Amino acid sequence: MIGYVTIGALDLDKAVAFYDAVFETIGGERKSFDGTWGFYGPKDGEGNIGICKPHDGQPARGGNGIMIAFTAPSQDAVKAAHAAALANGGTDEGAPGFRPPDGTSFYGAYARDPTGNKFCVFHAG
Repeated sequence: MIGYVTIGALDLDKAVAFYDAVFETIGGERKSFDGTWGFYGPKDGEGNIGICKPHDGQPARGGNGIMIAFTAPSQDAVKAAHAAALANGGTDEGAPGFRPPDGTSFYGAYARDPTGNKFCVFHAG
């Protein structure tokens, strides 16, 4: 059970702009931003994904082997999220498509945000 997820950012303004664009494509929105934290969640729910600079003052860095997966309402939304990620400073980690390639139920795309955090956007069904 996940209460919330925190994603570290090197440049908070850049990260907030990035996640504004990506989450909009899958039905999410920014719930708040006070200059130190940005919180996101579903349009009809509460914020449960926080974006911030690390509390210890050290630079944020993408974790090797750590990935967050966000659900999308459709394959088109997966494609839109991946395109939004790349258009807003992200890097490609796997183009939209079925996983495994001959599968029919898990459609996903992978990217890294401007800090290097890896995530997946997927539609299952």
